[in-house]
Formats: sequence, C-alpha cells, structure tokens
Amino acid sequence: MEWLCSHHDSSSLNQRDMKEYKYTINGTKYEVAVGDIEENIVTVCVNGEEYKVEMEKEAEPEKKKPVLGKPAVAATTDDAPTANKAAVNKNNAIKAPLPGVITDILVAVGDEVKVGDTVVVLEAMKMANNLQAEKAGKVTAVCVKIGESVMEDDALVVIE
Repeated sequence: MEWLCSHHDSSSLNQRDMKEYKYTINGTKYEVAVGDIEENIVTVCVNGEEYKVEMEKEAEPEKKKPVLGKPAVAATTDDAPTANKAAVNKNNAIKAPLPGVITDILVAVGDEVKVGDTVVVLEAMKMANNLQAEKAGKVTAVCVKIGESVMEDDALVVIE
C-alpha cells in the first residue's frame, strides 16, 4: 500500500516510520497513517491528506497521595492500636484539628502527660503542627500510626 500525503515538505510522513490503520466509520473508509509525535503534536495522514494534530498533554501526577500509602503502612506495622479504635473512649481523645498526615508520635500507652506536652505531630498544608495535651493524665490509647492520613476530628491519642 502506498501512503502519499499531499504536502511533501521536509516534515511530511516517511512511510517506514508510520503506523498504518484502516477504519470504516458510518460506512466511509479511512486509511490513516500516524507518524512522529513531537511533544504533544502528532503528524497524521488521512486518505492522503496530512494533518498536524495537537494532543492534550497528560495531567501532571499529584505529588502527594497519602491514601495510596495508607494500606501499605497498616499492613507492615503492628495493627493493635487501630484494632482498639472502636473500643476507645473518644470523649477524652485529642482529635485532629484538620486533615493531615501523622509524622511523629511522642507518647506511648501508659505515659503520664502534663497540659501543654506535645503528643503528636500532624503535617497539614505542608506545615508541622505540634498537637498538645489539653489536660494532664495517662495515655490510655494511641489511635494512629506514623504515616497515617487522618481527617478532621479523628481521634489521635486518648488521655484519661
């Protein structure tokens, strides 16, 4: 089969570099040859006519997808704290003030804390937020893990 496009300049399709396709759309036959793709412009020959076709650029992948990493973190670490989430008295919990990712946990179950002690570090909007104990007491549950994504009002640490 001979693919000839009507524009024979230096940018015309070279037959050996083309991928050739035949389509029939609504009874009309089309012979299509796809040439080089440079950035987002592809050279296409349809029934002997050469076209420069601009393709949509691919969307940039989002840099931060904490939800994707969450199952892997849970699968590779001790699941005991999350198993206890349902049984925890969340009335006494320090809760996330906004959505974010837990970057550090500074207390463990059994620790005594004073008002103002930092218990969890939450990264939100590219800032580290030190979450502090609002009352003195004993840590009875740690409901999150480092690397876990949390939503606003999620229980983080319970102090009783």
